[in-house]
Amino acid sequence: MNKQILEVVEAVSNEKGVAREIIFEALEAALASATRRKHGDDIDVRVEIDRKSGEYKTFRRWKVFADDSTELEFPERELRLEDAVDVEAKAEIGGFVEVPMESVAFGRIAAQTAKQVIVQKVREAERAQVVDEYKDRVATLVSGIVKRVDRHGVYVDLGGNAEGFVPREHMVPRELVRPQDRIKALLREVRSEARGPQLFLSRTSPDFLIELFKLEVPEVGQGLIQILGAARDPGARAKIAVKSLDPRIDPVGACVGMRGSRVQAVSNEIAGERVDIIPWVDNQAQFVINAMQPAEVTSIVMDEDAHSMDIAVTEDRLSQAIGRGGQNVRLASELTGWRLNVMSEQQASERSEEEAGKLREMFKAQLDVDDDIASVLVQEGFSTIEEVAYVPTSELLGIEEFDKEMVEELRNRARDMLLTQAIASEENLDQFGPADDLLAVEGMDKELAYELASRGIRTRDELADQSLDELESVPGLDPERAGQIIMAARAHLFETADQA
Repeated sequence: MNKQILEVVEAVSNEKGVAREIIFEALEAALASATRRKHGDDIDVRVEIDRKSGEYKTFRRWKVFADDSTELEFPERELRLEDAVDVEAKAEIGGFVEVPMESVAFGRIAAQTAKQVIVQKVREAERAQVVDEYKDRVATLVSGIVKRVDRHGVYVDLGGNAEGFVPREHMVPRELVRPQDRIKALLREVRSEARGPQLFLSRTSPDFLIELFKLEVPEVGQGLIQILGAARDPGARAKIAVKSLDPRIDPVGACVGMRGSRVQAVSNEIAGERVDIIPWVDNQAQFVINAMQPAEVTSIVMDEDAHSMDIAVTEDRLSQAIGRGGQNVRLASELTGWRLNVMSEQQASERSEEEAGKLREMFKAQLDVDDDIASVLVQEGFSTIEEVAYVPTSELLGIEEFDKEMVEELRNRARDMLLTQAIASEENLDQFGPADDLLAVEGMDKELAYELASRGIRTRDELADQSLDELESVPGLDPERAGQIIMAARAHLFETADQA
């Protein structure tokens, strides 16, 4: 019988590719379960199999609790320490004490139980092996055979007991997939779960498109061409940005391939999705112009502070630049990372004139100059008083309409205006900032005091009138601290009451 145990372990281990130790543990659990059935399910049993001889011993055991513990619930498998030391002198709280008991034979019942436990252990081990194998392959390309398709998504056999799942929302829209089809997908996530899929795949991710090009374009794998980004409208259209690290290689031509063979192979894999290949350049304005292909851009205005660009195209190209449902400009925006505003040349001209008019009025009002001087400043690219005040004098003298005397006068007026604004701002802060007694409240800091003052709580008494609910929206102020500063603000009221 002992030899039979060793044979079972060896056979299952070789057949399932699972470690022998896992099979031994399964058999020990099965024999322990059979023993409990024989003697009553209330007892706790441990079985120990010798890994070399196959002999096994059985022990009944009890968990040890403190003498004053109130946690004991199962008297047949739990003991207080004072009773446990009678069984085993070295008993410790939280540990186990055990005594040998008669072992059950490895017969039909034990074998049946062992089979069930082994199947479960093997399944768990196989799932753990899948997780270990794929956990370092997230964001890489995998391929397999479609096992089945249901309303939730597509199940893919990846080989080696591994099954991937492509949720419906990660499938290319209107893509027809049948069982036994071979498909590729991006490994999006690996989750260790007791049942159900563990490997989650995607066919709509922009990274999936990038991985397909890596597969089709050898120059990418060789490090001669970089793919710096991708944007997709799955099943309809996509854009990728490419850059060559070798001046002799045309990155767009390499990705397109001979007669479009490479880009066509990628397109066929993603249900005919049209792919625009965009050359990447360091100049962000030019990169945006490239990304707007096939539309031709006539002018572009960049706002770095707002991280946006106004793009002008001819009237007859406006619909092409925007694309169906805004598709072209949306993909270009995602690819470049800039917010893009597409308009016709006429709209761009009107907007430019409107903004120039606002700037002229601002210069006229703040520098007290006439319309001609304000217009010159706008035409030369000045947009703030700070620029007039602090740009190098040589830059202002380079303007044909300005002489040295006018430049000095403009700079002095600009600096006087900035000083006036600063003084007004300081006075406004003094008028609406926190009072001294609020700053003196125990536990108060300057940042919190100014935040409270911005909400109309400027004095200690005004803070004392607040409740926790009224302060819960103050950033960085948790209920405990709010309660402390409210009580600190009320402290003087309690002192006054005691004196009275």
